[in-house]
Amino acid sequence: MKRSIGHKTLWSELLPHEFKTRLADNPTVYFPIGLCEPHGQVSAFGLDTIKAEWLCREAAERVGGIVAPSMGFHVHETGYHARWLEDEVGEVDAPMTGIPPGILLHLFLYQLRAFANAGFRNVVVVSGHSGGNQRDLRLAAELFMEHVPVNVWVRSDPELVEDLYEGDHAGKYEISQLMYLRPELIDMSAREYEKQPDSGGKLALGEDAAEANPELGESIMRACLQRLCDEAEKLQAQAEETAAAAPLPRIGYGTVEHIWAKVRAASPDWVTAKPWPGQPPVSEGSRWKPYENWPI
Repeated sequence: MKRSIGHKTLWSELLPHEFKTRLADNPTVYFPIGLCEPHGQVSAFGLDTIKAEWLCREAAERVGGIVAPSMGFHVHETGYHARWLEDEVGEVDAPMTGIPPGILLHLFLYQLRAFANAGFRNVVVVSGHSGGNQRDLRLAAELFMEHVPVNVWVRSDPELVEDLYEGDHAGKYEISQLMYLRPELIDMSAREYEKQPDSGGKLALGEDAAEANPELGESIMRACLQRLCDEAEKLQAQAEETAAAAPLPRIGYGTVEHIWAKVRAASPDWVTAKPWPGQPPVSEGSRWKPYENWPI
């Protein structure tokens, strides 16, 4: 019996027959990636994850496809992040769900394997954490696609609107996004905590954060969504052209490890494994110094 696709889009909430129906309608999986990190005293830690999840869910509702469980861990501390943390957070505790680049990229390959083995032909990865991390994900995705016949498209949200808006960290751009998506998670009066000892001060809040507003946030998020939907539709059209192709071969661990060896060999090109060219070194006494280069 033919059933309606329905409005559920989350893989974690779909029944088996619902999953099969949505997959047959559009073999695209959306993968939200974010992070918990300081966005000033005024914002919830999970801003990056929240915006990635919103974009993926909204796109799946409009274009079709299935939203994978979110990945709330991402690269931080290492490489260029280390000096940034020294400058923007200082020598205080900064609760973060940060992991080294090698751990993330290795796991990412196995996540791509899971998507391909589930029958998806398109993987749309949306990272709410940016600054260079997404480039390493694209490197891994490109090597994966050399061995597995799936499309993997990776973008951070500022890249979706780079011709319209300039992304930032906890400034006018990002704080506006969360003001629109989850206004209860922003409290601008909490800036008073910046004055307390050992608070971390501004905790990486952008200089223009006071200019943030929900109207701007809506404009940014709607523009991000439009670009994301446009790209998802292109991928869907490509999938329809190859619908008669043979089923995807099942991918074993050996294949992933072979790809990982190539990704690992390319580590000198990883953006997140070393400081930016010309970036000042981390101070010798800083708590962030041990993470300046990966592997240590």
